[in-house]
Amino acid sequence: MSTTSLPRYASSFTRIPSYSAEPHEYEQRLALNRPPQRPAGAFVKQSKGGNVSLRLFAQEDNVSLPVYGCGDAVEGAVNLAKTDGVTSVEVKIEGSLRLREVGEGGTTTHKLCLSKVTLWNKEADRGPCPSSLKFSLTLPESFSDGRETYPLPPTHDVHLSGVPGFNATIEYGVSATVVKGKTSSLLHRIGHPTISTPFIYLPRSRPAVPLPEPMYRSYDTNGLLLSPDWRCWDATMTARTSTSKDILCQLYLPASRVFSITQPIPFHITFSSSAFSLAAYLPYGPTATILAPNKQFTRIRVLRQSTVDVRNALILGTKTDIWRVDTIGEAEFRHSGDGPDWLSFAGEVRLDRDVKVGGFKAGGLTVKDFIELSMVPPDPVKCPFKEMRLVIPIRLTTDPWSSDGFILSVAESDLSAPPTPPEPL
Repeated sequence: MSTTSLPRYASSFTRIPSYSAEPHEYEQRLALNRPPQRPAGAFVKQSKGGNVSLRLFAQEDNVSLPVYGCGDAVEGAVNLAKTDGVTSVEVKIEGSLRLREVGEGGTTTHKLCLSKVTLWNKEADRGPCPSSLKFSLTLPESFSDGRETYPLPPTHDVHLSGVPGFNATIEYGVSATVVKGKTSSLLHRIGHPTISTPFIYLPRSRPAVPLPEPMYRSYDTNGLLLSPDWRCWDATMTARTSTSKDILCQLYLPASRVFSITQPIPFHITFSSSAFSLAAYLPYGPTATILAPNKQFTRIRVLRQSTVDVRNALILGTKTDIWRVDTIGEAEFRHSGDGPDWLSFAGEVRLDRDVKVGGFKAGGLTVKDFIELSMVPPDPVKCPFKEMRLVIPIRLTTDPWSSDGFILSVAESDLSAPPTPPEPL
């Protein structure tokens, strides 16, 4: 083929637009994907004599313990003040899940991870031992207890006092061992200096969708304007006498039911019944009354159930697991409207500051979270309504939703969006 017939093209770059890192006044940013960033500090642990130090990279300044996320590499260096007599240097990462029943005597231990590497060996490596040896060990993303495979669980500790009771501990650590040979003067093997530190394993997660806009009341009806971003759960507060009417409770929560532990959980709730029943209910409502100025009988809480099953057995058709339930968040209510046959409130549930992880399952340990709506009267006989409870499964994440997919010092691979929780039974 002849090239003489091909057209010619002008090489002019005068029409190429200029670009800037920040948008101009007439522009707007649609998305921002920054590269993952890691902390620039280091965590240092020294041996008692100061001859060996373990330095772990990519840590925040002044942290009490190193922190790692899902699939992170534990990177660092072993520094030796004296290398005389050293025959080998080894680094090891270990993780364990220990479950113990109090009373029944059952105990289960699972190795979550075990990785080790020899940084230097006198027989295999020529020359003297270096004074500084770097290493990198990647954490696994899952583990198996022999029956099932689970995501690697976060550092966690929970116990139930009494009999029966339990202790459940998930812990991780990294250690460096310096092996030394015999000395000509003492003619015996001296101790092998080992320096170790626990670390916190905190896999990051976030909701797949943001929290929705608040619901608005409909002026045509007594209810709220329905939105696909919100979902309603019904419960009935049963009247004790035939002269009173039951109260319909409608609790509205964001439809995803996946929330960050760093953000309040919004809700709306409406009580519908006759004017007589609503008036009788007011002293037991979610806001302070003369009956109990410092106590609420209608509450919305976030509950955490921690279940331990060491034996994984059935006795007379009943599982042998033991559990405890803790309140990890309490709602604040505010009156949002009322009418002849309805009362409406809105509010938020704030989680306790010591809550660091969401729910998970690992071996015989299961941690689940729920939102509970309850009305528990102080005197059930005198209260015109029976006790009422509604429990809704939720999932908690470590981080809030982000529009640009970026959270400071957290790589994209560290974050996952948990699935929507199962439906309540």
